[in-house]
Amino acid sequence: MTTALLEALAGGTRTVELGQPLFTGMPCSPNHPGFRMTLARRHGDMTRADGSSAANEVIITGGHVGTHIDALSHVSFQGKLHGGVDAAQAQTGGRFSELGTDRIPPLVVRGVLLDVAAVHGVDTLEPGYGVTEADLRAAADRAGAEPRAGDVALVRTGWARNFSDAGRYLGHDTGVPGVTEDAARWLADKGIVATGTDTTAYEQIPAGAGHSLLPVHRLLLVERGIYIMEHLNLEDAAEQGLTEFVFVVAALRITGGTGSPIRPFAVVGA
Repeated sequence: MTTALLEALAGGTRTVELGQPLFTGMPCSPNHPGFRMTLARRHGDMTRADGSSAANEVIITGGHVGTHIDALSHVSFQGKLHGGVDAAQAQTGGRFSELGTDRIPPLVVRGVLLDVAAVHGVDTLEPGYGVTEADLRAAADRAGAEPRAGDVALVRTGWARNFSDAGRYLGHDTGVPGVTEDAARWLADKGIVATGTDTTAYEQIPAGAGHSLLPVHRLLLVERGIYIMEHLNLEDAAEQGLTEFVFVVAALRITGGTGSPIRPFAVVGA
């Protein structure tokens, strides 16, 4: 199998970025501390005897800021995490003893892009639009690639086009398009290991609702043990006509965390 993999790579590959850049002032859900980066030392602050100098930075961020993945410890229902783990008992000592970010395995799997915006013939779905099972089926038919067991399913709404406008992107007053419960259940029944989309909360957020209820998070994380990725940027992938590809991502090994920044990408033939 190793030989086959090396031969495939020798044939030439290219990568397509599937995430957003991290920068101070980027859109961030009000439920999470924002991303901040500044230089702690600048060139010239300290110069060595040979004339060399070094710079470094301080980074402050929440685990659910920018392109990130949710660990299974992120959401509980009636006091229980996935698999019936008691949430209160697991969150001791300032971290989770079970289902934390450090338990998310690196993923090198088949990825499928379900372009719902393209199905509707638009660049971006309407604010607050609910992506249905029918939408995902139509997107899979359009792609000629349906999610299978062990896959990662990425759902494009086109919302990443609004990332430069934080107010519009977060959509507090207008709502944000996203996956509905029936669509999430369809994906889960396919046996996927993770799913993601190009919005702040993955699921449908109606106008004025904020993040008051997140039933899809409960269904995927708690009931089915499926990781969720948010703030993806699927525009380049859509423009390049990607439908299925090798999907690669890894979370930071944050012991007992609830989420982690990620840098996901697609690997396709050159």
